[in-house]
Amino acid sequence: MTDIDQKDKKIPELSTQESKAQEPIILQPQNPEVMVLDAIPIREGLLFPSTESVLSFGRQLSLNAIKNLGTSKKTVVLISQRDPQVNLPEAKDLFQVGTLAVVEKKLETDDNINALVKGISRVKIIRFISTSPKLVVEVEKLEETEENAEENKALVTHLQNEFRKAVHMGKPVEFLSFMKLMGGVTNGELIDQIASTLTISTEEKQELLETLDVTQRLKMVLSHLTHEIKVLEIEKDVVHKTQEKFDKHMRENILRERLKTIQKELGDIDDEEEAADDYQLKLGKLKLNTDLMAKIKKEIKRLRTMSQNNPESGYMRSWLDTVFELPWNKYSKSILEIEKAQKILDENHFGLEEVKDRILEYIAVLSLKQKNAKKEDQSLPTILCFVGPPGVGKTSIGKSIAQALGRKFIKVSLGGVKDESEIRGHRRTYVGAMPGKIISGMRQAKTMNPVFMLDEIDKIGSDYKGDPSAALLEALDPEQNNSFEDHYLDMPFDLSQVIFITTANTLDTIPPALKDRLEIIRYSGYTWEEKFHIAKDYLFEKVLKANGLSRKQISMSDEAITTIIHRYTREAGVRTLERTMSSIMRKAAKEIISKSKIKSIAVDAKVIREYLGPEKFDVEITEKDDVVGQATGLAWTSVGGEVLFIEVALTPGKGTIQLTGKLGDVMKESAQAAYTYVKANHAKLGIPPKVLKETDVHVHVPEGAVPKDGPSAGVTMTTAIVSAFTNIPVKRDVAMTGEVTLRGRVLRIGGLKEKSIGAHMAGSKTVLIPKDNERDIEKIPDIVKKDITFVPIADVAEVLALALTKKLKPLK
Repeated sequence: MTDIDQKDKKIPELSTQESKAQEPIILQPQNPEVMVLDAIPIREGLLFPSTESVLSFGRQLSLNAIKNLGTSKKTVVLISQRDPQVNLPEAKDLFQVGTLAVVEKKLETDDNINALVKGISRVKIIRFISTSPKLVVEVEKLEETEENAEENKALVTHLQNEFRKAVHMGKPVEFLSFMKLMGGVTNGELIDQIASTLTISTEEKQELLETLDVTQRLKMVLSHLTHEIKVLEIEKDVVHKTQEKFDKHMRENILRERLKTIQKELGDIDDEEEAADDYQLKLGKLKLNTDLMAKIKKEIKRLRTMSQNNPESGYMRSWLDTVFELPWNKYSKSILEIEKAQKILDENHFGLEEVKDRILEYIAVLSLKQKNAKKEDQSLPTILCFVGPPGVGKTSIGKSIAQALGRKFIKVSLGGVKDESEIRGHRRTYVGAMPGKIISGMRQAKTMNPVFMLDEIDKIGSDYKGDPSAALLEALDPEQNNSFEDHYLDMPFDLSQVIFITTANTLDTIPPALKDRLEIIRYSGYTWEEKFHIAKDYLFEKVLKANGLSRKQISMSDEAITTIIHRYTREAGVRTLERTMSSIMRKAAKEIISKSKIKSIAVDAKVIREYLGPEKFDVEITEKDDVVGQATGLAWTSVGGEVLFIEVALTPGKGTIQLTGKLGDVMKESAQAAYTYVKANHAKLGIPPKVLKETDVHVHVPEGAVPKDGPSAGVTMTTAIVSAFTNIPVKRDVAMTGEVTLRGRVLRIGGLKEKSIGAHMAGSKTVLIPKDNERDIEKIPDIVKKDITFVPIADVAEVLALALTKKLKPLK
């Protein structure tokens, strides 16, 4: 260690006489442990006992003391300064504990004296005798204390191991000093010598110097050494990682260059010039308009002049690869045969006659336009949108359309898409940019006229990144999509020959501008008879193959299929039906494998109960008895039609109405209108005005956790309220739907087909519908019309006459 006492400001030299005149008279102390010695202040750092260091003295205060040392008197006290900036330190500027040292050698230069100094022991400054022209102090020796020898022995061993570890990690220590430390020295000497090597502040070193308890000093030095080791570990790790990264990068560069050279020799890759030639050759085979050709040529030219080490060359290659992978002017040969299309649709789908008819009309129009229209007027007639509950075959019929037309089928799911860039692509300025879903789909199709299905279009979201539905407007508009521009591609692409088909469960969430571009084709739910044929003719074979079974191993009776439909599933589609049948097949497969004696299983109603457990649904969910204050309504949901029970209870009060069951605003207003009609026509209905005035009405729609809205429950609420006031039961097998006005007129509603199917599944025998919906009866499946009597009604009075078990008695 080297502690340097730098020369800052010289003290004017005194003559010999002046020196003698100012030399203080020093009286030697009586106590032999107390000594009077010259002291030298050290600007920074300090000297520990049992250590050696070369110090450079330059201040006059220090030079006066060092020059005064004779040949025999070489002992001096070294004291550290509190503030290294002070040039002429006084008593208050120096610490009270210093080191008694011996000046073994000294060498004078121009203005400095360099001295080899060895620390002897700790001393405490009792008082300052003189501060000019040199420091003279009275000191006493301080003795170390060492009590716990066993603990110290363990700590010393740990300290030596840690110090050795630090040296091995690169801590700078002289070799001779290190060997001396590892040899035979006392505990105090070991601690002081290691302390002298620590990279700590003067204040921290002074604290170690002032600590006389060996155990405490051991722990302090260990703490500082451990901290230094952690710093060394971090530095070593950083250096190692940096070097490793650099070495890896150099190694990868060398290997990459060698690999590139080998691949070029083998003809596997080309350099930028060769790649540009390859792209130019591909461009020559394309038939594009002048603007597109010029843009692609420009990018190829840029690639040709670009260094292969330029990272942008990779982005440019990706863009050119995308451009040349698109199916420019490549078309699938369409098969526009109505008979073949009809056959394919019938083979793949049961029922859905209205949907199939519309698709065949679409194909017929395509066929006529291809034959008669001019080449420049080959745009498609419209964009189809299939709307219906889950599991009714919206997606699968898209595949059938592609098969019937002999075209490629591409499906893109839009559920949860919130970023406009997913539709239109990212601009090439972004790292990792890629084309949007539409251009990616066309790239995958490898033809300009595929059947392109945009699934779940009603589940598109929007956020701060843009509105994806707005990005679809251009693609789905037949007047604009002949020049659709993807942000990544950044040039027009013709989508006019693509048959776009969209699917949705509901139209409520589709923006009006987008909805305006779509032709809506509604899917109603399947009747139980249609489900039976689908399960028997389509699903049974499908679940057999999916579970590794054959018809020899398992059979399913008609009764079993009917039981599954009525007692274990209740849905508009057939998805749950398929899962339930698959569950039966898995259990049967397990039984066949685990029991070697069983070779085949005949599934009947008994086996189904054994496999699936108790029935989940009743055959009929209508009430068993006629009930006062409860009427059966019909509701349309995104998963099909359902029955809706409306309950009314009367309590003493002030004639108010309370509505519960998580009802929407429109439904609440409908209930208010129904109650107002009852109060306005109380005489005809046979309800005393006093009863109305003193009775509160509570209208509740069960399944309170499910949101409900719409005006079509008006007649049902009116019937339930009248039943409650007149105490006349409502017929349990009568269901009804229709909006009620304050005058009692019953207005037209939507979704009659779905509601009728729901009533049929619930076991209703009579359905009261608005007079204006009479024309919609022909769209209802025959199996439903066979079991249900539809009665058109125009007024609430007709409803009450048909729904209540008794005739109303008007007030006189």
